[in-house]
Amino acid sequence: MKEFGYQRVLDVSEAVAVLGADPDARFLGGGTNLVDLMKTGIERPGRLVDVRELPLDRVEMTPDGGLLIGATVTNSDLAAHPEVRRRYPALAQAVLAGASGQLRNMATVGGNLLQRTRCGYFTDVAGPCNKRLPGSGCPAIEGEHHNHAILGASEHCVATHPSDMGVALAAFDAVVRYETADGPGELPLADFYLPVGDTPHLETALPSGALITGVTLPPAPVAAHSRYRKVRERASYAFAIGSIAAALDVRDGVVHEVRLAFGAVASRPWRALEAERALTGGPATAEAFAAAADAELAAAEALPHNGYKVPLMRNLVVALLTELAEEAAR
Repeated sequence: MKEFGYQRVLDVSEAVAVLGADPDARFLGGGTNLVDLMKTGIERPGRLVDVRELPLDRVEMTPDGGLLIGATVTNSDLAAHPEVRRRYPALAQAVLAGASGQLRNMATVGGNLLQRTRCGYFTDVAGPCNKRLPGSGCPAIEGEHHNHAILGASEHCVATHPSDMGVALAAFDAVVRYETADGPGELPLADFYLPVGDTPHLETALPSGALITGVTLPPAPVAAHSRYRKVRERASYAFAIGSIAAALDVRDGVVHEVRLAFGAVASRPWRALEAERALTGGPATAEAFAAAADAELAAAEALPHNGYKVPLMRNLVVALLTELAEEAAR
Protein backbone atom coordinates (compact mmCIF):
# COMPACT_ATOMS: atom_id res chain seq x y z
CA MET A 1 0.00 0.00 0.00
CA LYS A 2 1.25 3.48 -0.87
CA GLU A 3 2.11 5.64 2.14
CA PHE A 4 -0.56 8.28 2.70
CA GLY A 5 -1.45 11.18 4.98
CA TYR A 6 -4.56 11.41 7.10
CA GLN A 7 -6.68 14.39 8.10
CA ARG A 8 -9.99 14.59 9.95
CA VAL A 9 -12.34 17.45 9.10
CA LEU A 10 -15.30 18.78 11.09
CA ASP A 11 -16.83 21.20 8.60
CA VAL A 12 -18.12 20.68 5.04
CA SER A 13 -16.43 23.79 3.66
CA GLU A 14 -13.15 22.71 5.25
CA ALA A 15 -13.45 19.26 3.66
CA VAL A 16 -14.03 20.72 0.21
CA ALA A 17 -11.17 23.19 0.65
CA VAL A 18 -8.73 20.46 1.68
CA LEU A 19 -9.54 18.35 -1.36
CA GLY A 20 -9.38 21.38 -3.62
CA ALA A 21 -5.88 22.15 -2.42
CA ASP A 22 -4.68 18.56 -2.79
CA PRO A 23 -5.77 16.75 -5.98
CA ASP A 24 -4.13 13.58 -4.65
CA ALA A 25 -6.50 13.43 -1.66
CA ARG A 26 -9.64 11.34 -1.31
CA PHE A 27 -12.60 11.54 1.06
CA LEU A 28 -12.83 8.69 3.55
CA GLY A 29 -16.19 7.59 4.93
CA GLY A 30 -16.52 4.06 6.24
CA GLY A 31 -13.65 2.89 4.06
CA THR A 32 -15.30 -0.44 3.31
CA ASN A 33 -14.48 -0.16 -0.40
CA LEU A 34 -11.78 2.50 -0.66
CA VAL A 35 -9.42 0.89 1.85
CA ASP A 36 -9.74 -2.49 0.13
CA LEU A 37 -8.82 -0.87 -3.19
CA MET A 38 -5.87 0.86 -1.55
CA LYS A 39 -4.59 -2.48 -0.28
CA THR A 40 -4.56 -3.91 -3.78
CA GLY A 41 -3.00 -0.81 -5.32
CA ILE A 42 -6.02 0.16 -7.43
CA GLU A 43 -6.54 3.36 -5.44
CA ARG A 44 -3.39 5.27 -4.44
CA PRO A 45 -4.37 8.51 -2.70
CA GLY A 46 -1.70 10.65 -1.09
CA ARG A 47 -4.03 11.76 1.68
CA LEU A 48 -7.29 10.54 3.21
CA VAL A 49 -9.71 13.23 4.38
CA ASP A 50 -11.92 11.65 7.04
CA VAL A 51 -15.48 13.02 6.78
CA ARG A 52 -17.14 10.76 9.35
CA GLU A 53 -17.37 13.59 11.91
CA LEU A 54 -19.20 15.97 9.58
CA PRO A 55 -22.77 16.85 10.67
CA LEU A 56 -24.28 14.71 7.91
CA ASP A 57 -25.42 11.70 9.93
CA ARG A 58 -29.16 12.28 10.18
CA VAL A 59 -32.31 11.21 8.35
CA GLU A 60 -34.76 14.11 8.29
CA MET A 61 -38.18 14.90 6.87
CA THR A 62 -38.19 17.46 4.07
CA PRO A 63 -40.85 20.22 3.93
CA ASP A 64 -42.64 18.50 1.03
CA GLY A 65 -42.89 15.17 2.87
CA GLY A 66 -39.84 13.43 1.48
CA LEU A 67 -36.66 12.39 3.26
CA LEU A 68 -33.17 13.85 3.39
CA ILE A 69 -30.55 11.20 4.15
CA GLY A 70 -27.17 12.54 5.23
CA ALA A 71 -24.10 11.24 3.44
CA THR A 72 -22.48 9.85 6.60
CA VAL A 73 -25.56 7.97 7.79
CA THR A 74 -24.42 4.38 8.13
CA ASN A 75 -26.16 1.64 6.21
CA SER A 76 -27.26 0.06 9.50
CA ASP A 77 -28.85 3.28 10.74
CA LEU A 78 -30.54 3.87 7.39
CA ALA A 79 -32.11 0.41 7.34
CA ALA A 80 -33.30 0.76 10.95
CA HIS A 81 -34.80 4.23 10.63
CA PRO A 82 -38.58 4.04 11.27
CA GLU A 83 -39.52 6.50 8.51
CA VAL A 84 -37.42 4.63 5.95
CA ARG A 85 -38.97 1.32 6.99
CA ARG A 86 -42.49 2.77 6.91
CA ARG A 87 -42.40 4.90 3.79
CA TYR A 88 -39.65 3.30 1.66
CA PRO A 89 -39.51 -0.35 2.82
CA ALA A 90 -37.71 -1.50 -0.33
CA LEU A 91 -34.83 0.80 0.58
CA ALA A 92 -34.51 -0.70 4.05
CA GLN A 93 -34.67 -4.21 2.59
CA ALA A 94 -32.07 -3.38 -0.07
CA VAL A 95 -29.62 -2.07 2.51
CA LEU A 96 -30.09 -5.14 4.71
CA ALA A 97 -29.46 -7.37 1.69
CA GLY A 98 -26.01 -5.87 1.20
CA ALA A 99 -22.76 -6.95 2.88
CA SER A 100 -22.57 -8.13 6.49
CA GLY A 101 -23.79 -6.52 9.69
CA GLN A 102 -20.26 -5.41 10.56
CA LEU A 103 -19.76 -3.75 7.19
CA ARG A 104 -23.18 -2.07 7.33
CA ASN A 105 -22.17 -0.57 10.67
CA MET A 106 -19.25 1.16 8.96
CA ALA A 107 -20.42 1.80 5.39
CA THR A 108 -21.99 5.19 4.64
CA VAL A 109 -24.67 6.32 2.22
CA GLY A 110 -22.28 8.56 0.28
CA GLY A 111 -19.66 5.86 0.06
CA ASN A 112 -22.21 3.29 -1.05
CA LEU A 113 -23.06 5.40 -4.09
CA LEU A 114 -19.39 5.72 -5.00
CA GLN A 115 -18.35 2.11 -4.53
CA ARG A 116 -16.66 0.58 -7.55
CA THR A 117 -17.31 -2.61 -9.45
CA ARG A 118 -16.28 -5.98 -8.06
CA CYS A 119 -15.36 -7.30 -11.53
CA GLY A 120 -12.42 -9.67 -11.07
CA TYR A 121 -10.50 -8.10 -13.92
CA PHE A 122 -10.86 -4.64 -12.39
CA THR A 123 -9.49 -5.87 -9.06
CA ASP A 124 -6.54 -7.72 -10.65
CA VAL A 125 -3.84 -5.11 -11.15
CA ALA A 126 -1.69 -7.61 -13.05
CA GLY A 127 -4.00 -7.57 -16.06
CA PRO A 128 -5.75 -5.11 -18.39
CA CYS A 129 -9.03 -3.33 -17.60
CA ASN A 130 -10.43 -0.25 -19.33
CA LYS A 131 -12.06 0.94 -16.12
CA ARG A 132 -8.77 0.78 -14.22
CA LEU A 133 -6.36 1.50 -17.09
CA PRO A 134 -8.14 3.23 -20.00
CA GLY A 135 -7.34 1.78 -23.38
CA SER A 136 -5.96 -1.50 -22.09
CA GLY A 137 -8.99 -3.61 -23.05
CA CYS A 138 -11.85 -5.49 -21.41
CA PRO A 139 -10.83 -9.13 -20.89
CA ALA A 140 -14.21 -9.96 -19.34
CA ILE A 141 -15.87 -9.96 -22.76
CA GLU A 142 -13.91 -13.01 -23.84
CA GLY A 143 -13.24 -14.29 -20.33
CA GLU A 144 -15.21 -14.79 -17.11
CA HIS A 145 -18.40 -12.75 -17.37
CA HIS A 146 -21.23 -14.84 -15.94
CA ASN A 147 -22.19 -12.02 -13.55
CA HIS A 148 -21.61 -9.12 -15.90
CA ALA A 149 -23.89 -6.61 -17.61
CA ILE A 150 -26.67 -7.37 -20.06
CA LEU A 151 -27.97 -3.79 -20.34
CA GLY A 152 -26.19 -0.54 -21.18
CA ALA A 153 -22.74 -2.07 -21.61
CA SER A 154 -20.28 -1.44 -24.44
CA GLU A 155 -17.36 -3.09 -26.16
CA HIS A 156 -15.15 -1.24 -23.68
CA CYS A 157 -16.66 -2.51 -20.41
CA VAL A 158 -19.28 -5.00 -19.25
CA ALA A 159 -18.86 -4.59 -15.48
CA THR A 160 -21.85 -4.14 -13.18
CA HIS A 161 -22.47 -1.73 -10.33
CA PRO A 162 -22.56 -3.62 -7.01
CA SER A 163 -24.87 -1.43 -4.90
CA ASP A 164 -28.15 -2.79 -3.52
CA MET A 165 -29.06 0.53 -1.94
CA GLY A 166 -28.64 2.34 -5.26
CA VAL A 167 -31.27 0.15 -6.92
CA ALA A 168 -33.95 1.22 -4.47
CA LEU A 169 -32.85 4.85 -4.65
CA ALA A 170 -33.14 4.69 -8.44
CA ALA A 171 -36.72 3.41 -8.20
CA PHE A 172 -37.73 6.34 -6.01
CA ASP A 173 -36.15 9.18 -8.03
CA ALA A 174 -33.45 9.99 -5.50
CA VAL A 175 -31.44 13.18 -5.88
CA VAL A 176 -27.79 13.36 -4.82
CA ARG A 177 -26.73 16.53 -3.02
CA TYR A 178 -23.11 17.68 -3.08
CA GLU A 179 -20.89 20.58 -2.12
CA THR A 180 -18.03 22.12 -4.11
CA ALA A 181 -15.83 25.17 -3.68
CA ASP A 182 -18.38 27.03 -5.82
CA GLY A 183 -21.28 26.06 -3.55
CA PRO A 184 -23.93 23.34 -3.33
CA GLY A 185 -25.37 21.36 -6.21
CA GLU A 186 -27.73 18.50 -7.00
CA LEU A 187 -27.80 15.59 -9.42
CA PRO A 188 -30.77 13.29 -9.98
CA LEU A 189 -29.58 9.73 -9.49
CA ALA A 190 -30.71 9.06 -13.06
CA ASP A 191 -27.93 11.44 -14.20
CA PHE A 192 -25.41 10.66 -11.46
CA TYR A 193 -23.86 7.61 -13.16
CA LEU A 194 -22.36 8.15 -16.60
CA PRO A 195 -23.04 5.79 -19.52
CA VAL A 196 -20.19 3.35 -20.14
CA GLY A 197 -19.52 4.33 -23.74
CA ASP A 198 -15.82 4.39 -24.53
CA THR A 199 -14.85 5.98 -21.18
CA PRO A 200 -15.75 3.41 -18.50
CA HIS A 201 -13.17 4.92 -16.14
CA LEU A 202 -15.41 8.01 -15.87
CA GLU A 203 -18.12 6.69 -13.58
CA THR A 204 -20.10 9.64 -12.16
CA ALA A 205 -21.08 13.15 -13.15
CA LEU A 206 -19.91 14.59 -9.82
CA PRO A 207 -17.82 17.74 -10.34
CA SER A 208 -14.14 17.41 -9.51
CA GLY A 209 -13.52 17.74 -5.78
CA ALA A 210 -17.19 17.49 -4.88
CA LEU A 211 -18.29 16.05 -1.54
CA ILE A 212 -21.59 14.19 -1.43
CA THR A 213 -23.57 15.68 1.47
CA GLY A 214 -26.81 13.74 1.24
CA VAL A 215 -29.52 12.07 -0.78
CA THR A 216 -33.05 13.41 -1.08
CA LEU A 217 -36.02 11.11 -1.61
CA PRO A 218 -39.05 13.01 -2.93
CA PRO A 219 -42.45 12.11 -1.50
CA ALA A 220 -43.78 8.96 -3.17
CA PRO A 221 -46.87 7.38 -1.62
CA VAL A 222 -46.44 4.32 -3.88
CA ALA A 223 -43.09 3.62 -2.17
CA ALA A 224 -44.92 2.51 0.98
CA HIS A 225 -46.01 -0.54 -1.05
CA SER A 226 -42.57 -1.63 -2.17
CA ARG A 227 -40.15 -4.52 -1.84
CA TYR A 228 -36.62 -5.44 -2.77
CA ARG A 229 -35.71 -8.90 -3.99
CA LYS A 230 -32.13 -10.09 -4.46
CA VAL A 231 -30.86 -13.27 -6.06
CA ARG A 232 -27.31 -14.32 -5.22
CA GLU A 233 -25.14 -17.38 -5.40
CA ARG A 234 -25.12 -17.99 -1.66
CA ALA A 235 -27.58 -17.19 1.10
CA SER A 236 -25.81 -14.16 2.58
CA TYR A 237 -22.95 -11.72 2.18
CA ALA A 238 -22.76 -11.98 -1.60
CA PHE A 239 -23.25 -9.54 -4.45
CA ALA A 240 -26.38 -9.95 -6.52
CA ILE A 241 -26.59 -11.81 -9.79
CA GLY A 242 -29.92 -10.05 -10.25
CA SER A 243 -32.09 -7.83 -8.09
CA ILE A 244 -35.17 -5.67 -8.31
CA ALA A 245 -36.77 -2.84 -6.37
CA ALA A 246 -40.48 -2.61 -7.08
CA ALA A 247 -43.40 -0.50 -5.88
CA LEU A 248 -46.97 -0.94 -7.06
CA ASP A 249 -50.26 0.95 -6.67
CA VAL A 250 -53.19 -1.11 -7.95
CA ARG A 251 -56.77 0.21 -8.00
CA ASP A 252 -59.66 -1.98 -9.12
CA GLY A 253 -57.23 -4.35 -10.80
CA VAL A 254 -55.53 -1.61 -12.81
CA VAL A 255 -51.96 -0.42 -12.33
CA HIS A 256 -52.22 3.21 -11.22
CA GLU A 257 -48.49 3.64 -10.58
CA VAL A 258 -45.44 1.40 -10.67
CA ARG A 259 -41.76 1.83 -9.94
CA LEU A 260 -39.13 -0.66 -11.11
CA ALA A 261 -35.35 -0.69 -10.94
CA PHE A 262 -32.93 -3.53 -11.65
CA GLY A 263 -29.59 -4.33 -10.04
CA ALA A 264 -26.57 -6.40 -11.15
CA VAL A 265 -27.45 -6.04 -14.84
CA ALA A 266 -25.70 -2.79 -15.82
CA SER A 267 -22.88 -0.43 -14.87
CA ARG A 268 -25.41 1.57 -12.84
CA PRO A 269 -28.71 0.89 -11.08
CA TRP A 270 -31.09 0.39 -14.01
CA ARG A 271 -34.44 2.18 -13.92
CA ALA A 272 -36.88 0.05 -15.91
CA LEU A 273 -38.76 2.90 -17.56
CA GLU A 274 -39.93 0.86 -20.55
CA ALA A 275 -41.54 -1.68 -18.24
CA GLU A 276 -43.15 1.09 -16.17
CA ARG A 277 -44.67 2.65 -19.28
CA ALA A 278 -45.98 -0.70 -20.46
CA LEU A 279 -47.69 -1.38 -17.13
CA THR A 280 -49.19 1.99 -16.20
CA GLY A 281 -52.91 2.04 -16.86
CA GLY A 282 -53.05 -1.66 -17.70
CA PRO A 283 -54.17 -4.79 -15.86
CA ALA A 284 -52.26 -6.00 -12.82
CA THR A 285 -51.85 -9.55 -14.07
CA ALA A 286 -48.94 -11.94 -14.34
CA GLU A 287 -49.25 -11.84 -18.12
CA ALA A 288 -48.99 -8.05 -18.16
CA PHE A 289 -46.02 -8.14 -15.78
CA ALA A 290 -44.24 -10.64 -18.03
CA ALA A 291 -44.93 -8.56 -21.16
CA ALA A 292 -43.58 -5.45 -19.43
CA ALA A 293 -40.42 -7.28 -18.38
CA ASP A 294 -39.96 -8.49 -21.95
CA ALA A 295 -40.31 -4.91 -23.21
CA GLU A 296 -37.56 -3.75 -20.86
CA LEU A 297 -35.27 -6.68 -21.54
CA ALA A 298 -35.64 -6.46 -25.31
CA ALA A 299 -32.55 -4.24 -25.27
CA ALA A 300 -30.47 -6.84 -23.42
CA GLU A 301 -27.22 -7.88 -25.10
CA ALA A 302 -26.07 -10.99 -23.32
CA LEU A 303 -22.62 -12.51 -23.54
CA PRO A 304 -22.15 -16.28 -23.96
CA HIS A 305 -22.25 -17.01 -20.22
CA ASN A 306 -24.61 -14.41 -18.73
CA GLY A 307 -27.71 -14.89 -20.86
CA TYR A 308 -29.40 -16.57 -17.89
CA LYS A 309 -29.91 -13.09 -16.44
CA VAL A 310 -32.63 -12.32 -18.99
CA PRO A 311 -35.11 -14.99 -17.82
CA LEU A 312 -33.94 -14.44 -14.24
CA MET A 313 -34.92 -10.77 -14.33
CA ARG A 314 -38.16 -11.57 -16.15
CA ASN A 315 -39.11 -14.04 -13.44
CA LEU A 316 -38.16 -11.57 -10.71
CA VAL A 317 -40.43 -8.91 -12.20
CA VAL A 318 -43.37 -11.29 -12.47
CA ALA A 319 -42.91 -12.79 -9.01
CA LEU A 320 -42.43 -9.56 -7.11
CA LEU A 321 -45.15 -7.56 -8.86
CA THR A 322 -47.56 -10.46 -8.43
CA GLU A 323 -46.84 -10.48 -4.69
CA LEU A 324 -47.45 -6.73 -4.47
CA ALA A 325 -50.67 -6.99 -6.53
CA GLU A 326 -52.00 -9.79 -4.35
CA GLU A 327 -51.17 -7.79 -1.25
CA ALA A 328 -53.06 -4.79 -2.63
CA ALA A 329 -56.13 -6.95 -3.33
CA ARG A 330 -56.43 -8.14 0.26
